Amino acid sequence: MNALPIDPPARLLMGPGPISAYPSVLTAMSAQLVGQYDPFMTSTMTETQALYRQVWATENDATFLVDSTSRGGIEAAMISLIRPGDRVLVPVFGRFGHLLAEIAERAMAEVHTIEVPWGQVFTPAAIEEAIVRVKPHLLGLVQGDTSTTMLQPLEDIGAICAKHGVLFYSDATASLGGNPFEADAWGLDAATAGLQKCLGGPSGSAPITLSERAVEIIRSRKKIEAGIREAGDEDAPDFVRSNYFDLGMILDYWGPRRLNHHTEATSMLYGARECARVLLGEGREAVRVRHELNGAAMLAGVRGLGLVVFGDVAHKMSNVVAVEIPDGVAGDAARQAMLDDFGIEIGTSFGPLHGRVWRIGTMGYNARKDAVLTTLAALEQVLRRFGATVPVGGGVDAALDVYTGHAEA
Repeated sequence: MNALPIDPPARLLMGPGPISAYPSVLTAMSAQLVGQYDPFMTSTMTETQALYRQVWATENDATFLVDSTSRGGIEAAMISLIRPGDRVLVPVFGRFGHLLAEIAERAMAEVHTIEVPWGQVFTPAAIEEAIVRVKPHLLGLVQGDTSTTMLQPLEDIGAICAKHGVLFYSDATASLGGNPFEADAWGLDAATAGLQKCLGGPSGSAPITLSERAVEIIRSRKKIEAGIREAGDEDAPDFVRSNYFDLGMILDYWGPRRLNHHTEATSMLYGARECARVLLGEGREAVRVRHELNGAAMLAGVRGLGLVVFGDVAHKMSNVVAVEIPDGVAGDAARQAMLDDFGIEIGTSFGPLHGRVWRIGTMGYNARKDAVLTTLAALEQVLRRFGATVPVGGGVDAALDVYTGHAEA
């Protein structure tokens, strides 16, 4: 086989993620490698930790990266914080709540779930009632679930968990950067994310932050060193059943001792650092407002095309909207036409929403006016070609009204 150099087609990624990366992130990732203990490498790791403390809005010393996709970050947090037999409560309002429950089960927890219909979120009272009933060790709660586009309010949950002595973990993969997130103010014990959504990078690095309480629990777990258990037998219930995702070992790698755990993914480190640098350079609040504005324009635009928006819009993430596929329109074929004819990717969905909705994202580098208007114009043409009756220019005009109103405000 005579393979040619990699040459991806031009794409505008307007789905629920991954998205088109910031150009400076791609540039950073092409920088030259150095050794894992080179002073430049270790200082870059330390600098990246400081940047992500600002991204998470935390003073947590234990703020670092897990060399993995966002799912690996979730798994590292949960298996390191959960002992076999621990009770774990997972409120499920979409696909990724089910993922948290599955990972907790693999960690040999006693898993309890509560559910609301897809398109809704939980009230604090409903979560507290379940905590009182279940008495969990840990609450695992997704903030933004792209399968439903819903954003679960977290502001009151930390105080509820503290009141009942429950660890509070949140997966913020889909929401961090484009929606409010205040790790310390909201009382989070652990939170994880990924780069491929609002942070504007590629999948492959999972930012994580841990409270002092979480670190104490992680460091209390038994370890194997040089093949010999420090204490107890092979079936000791507090043994972390992963080497790669053992956060106690990863903390030692990122900490001042720099104990070798794995070879840091240098190019991903550069990319993650640049994602945080871009966000903080623009300003956390400015980035949030940019996502809010472009999300509002996309929301108005799809409504301007006569599309029905799925779910409780009052609790929708700013960075993605789900729309009902019009009757008579072949959803997958229309999505393919968007890609083939316009180079624009929008998303389908999962579970009960598969084949029922499209998900359209406005996040990271693509949370901008030209990307929104181009997507709406292309969607109008595809809808018309597939037999839907849509107002001429309705999507673009409605979005432009949002931008004009924002400029005049």
